[in-house]
Amino acid sequence: MFVKILKSKLHRATVTEAKLHYPGSIAIDSALMEAAGILPYESVLVADLNNGNRLETYVVPAEANSGQIVILGAAARLIKQKDIIIILSFGFFTPDQAKEFKPKIVVLDKNNKIKGSE
Repeated sequence: MFVKILKSKLHRATVTEAKLHYPGSIAIDSALMEAAGILPYESVLVADLNNGNRLETYVVPAEANSGQIVILGAAARLIKQKDIIIILSFGFFTPDQAKEFKPKIVVLDKNNKIKGSE
């Protein structure tokens, strides 16, 4: 049996742009992806602190150190530019692995620069 556990989180990311007419996904600064251990095309859950919307999508890398967090496709109807979001990735673990696992938490400032991490 496996359990789904939080693997990593980008906390309080600011959406820099929302593009409706684009095949759906979220573009994330690749340096932030690396800091959180998020892989290209990995599935993520995005929670919007401004309006409570939540959605699942996949990640595409944006330019490293650009601070870009871009909502692409239909998700742009739910999450807007300048919204504050939490990007969560999950992994599947055995119960014994889950007891020992500690997720990577990366806290961002208003410019999507790393403010702290756990």
